[in-house]
Amino acid sequence: MAVRCAGTKRDNSPCTATVEPPQEYCWWHDPANAEKRRRAASKAGKAKPNRELTGIKTRLSDLADDVLEGAVDKGVAAVASQVLNVYLRAVSVELKVNEQLELIERLEALEEVLKGRRTG
Repeated sequence: MAVRCAGTKRDNSPCTATVEPPQEYCWWHDPANAEKRRRAASKAGKAKPNRELTGIKTRLSDLADDVLEGAVDKGVAAVASQVLNVYLRAVSVELKVNEQLELIERLEALEEVLKGRRTG
């Protein structure tokens, strides 16, 4: 018979995932998976935004070149650069959120280790 995970969410509410005994924790809260979660979060947090930043920089550079060559109207270029700037800020926020999530995962793993030492 399935039981609820013994872990708690970031907001300190009980986890609602179910697990099959003898498991006590879902994958997200199982201390045995802490390193796997940390690596996955780290990879996910670094891959996409870095590609997007490179793409935005390339587009802005190309846009600037086109304006200087007279191939693109300055008004159109101004609006396009504003849109790209908003996109750039969104990517920046995404990077910060991913960094914070990675730090939270690492802190949770450390807390589990400390909790294990206190009870052990």
